[in-house]
Amino acid sequence: MLADAEIATVRAKGLTERLLTFSRGGMPVKKTTSIAKLLRDTTEFSLSGSNVRPEYAIAQDLWSVEIDEGQIGQVIQNLVINAKQAMPEGGVIQVSAQNVVFGEEDPLPLKGGKYVKISVKDEGMGIPEKHLPKIFNPFFTTKHEGSGLGLAICFSVVKNHGGHIDLVSSIGVGTTVDVYLPAFEETIKPLEKEKKKPSGGEERILLIDDEELVRRSAGNVLTRLGYDVAFAKDGGEGIRLYKKEMDAGRPFDVVIVDLTIPGGTGGKGAIQGLLKIDPQAKVIASSGYSNDPVMSEFRKYGFAGVLGKPYNIEELGRILHEVISEVAR
Repeated sequence: MLADAEIATVRAKGLTERLLTFSRGGMPVKKTTSIAKLLRDTTEFSLSGSNVRPEYAIAQDLWSVEIDEGQIGQVIQNLVINAKQAMPEGGVIQVSAQNVVFGEEDPLPLKGGKYVKISVKDEGMGIPEKHLPKIFNPFFTTKHEGSGLGLAICFSVVKNHGGHIDLVSSIGVGTTVDVYLPAFEETIKPLEKEKKKPSGGEERILLIDDEELVRRSAGNVLTRLGYDVAFAKDGGEGIRLYKKEMDAGRPFDVVIVDLTIPGGTGGKGAIQGLLKIDPQAKVIASSGYSNDPVMSEFRKYGFAGVLGKPYNIEELGRILHEVISEVAR
């Protein structure tokens, strides 16, 4: 029952992120990664149980990209599902990824430089030429059932990543969608993530959040991970507690603060006060929304890391370990 509840929560989070992305508020929270594993995993998941199979052509020396994996995964899923729906009798979807370099004189609306090109090609019925200029418009769809948001969201996400999306289609031949994402020349080998039980230490954590449920549940997790946890309902209370403990010789190692606290001091105000007290304070911004610029450019605002809500135990343990390890160095 708890596992089912977690799945439902994650799905609700995904729906919220899709709506924020469509409204142009969901800025990507990026990290450098290889697109190869994400491309395969998302394609396999999207085609599971269908009569459509994928064929891959992914370059071995594929450059790394700096992306929000959740958002780009959503783009890939939308494109693969569209391709699948275009072939109700079954068929093959060709999924490819390769390195490309553009000069300033190239026709695509991209800055000159290195890109990773992802292509999804189907053998479906194709799209009439008269519809092509409107294909990325919100709520435009050629399907009997559909919201018309899929390709509009893809366009918004790719644009927010500094890339470009292009579509070519012919009746009776099929459709190819190309996605271009800015690349780094260094390659990252797509290794399987090893699942490890998150481990903590004896460090002191200050959790600032206005919701009692969040304080209680996150506090239980942090305690189980081995941390000593204290709580505050808003930034003002948190700043006072931080100073009190610092003056008493019991400083906090890390502060986790919610960015938005109705009627109180949230993350941006809290970090200013904390850094005045302790310029070396390590503060992690927490939010259930990706539309706040802090979530994508946290270091610019003085934060040491970011945590999305709802909290994932592994992610919570990993981020804390990274921030504390940075303190240790």
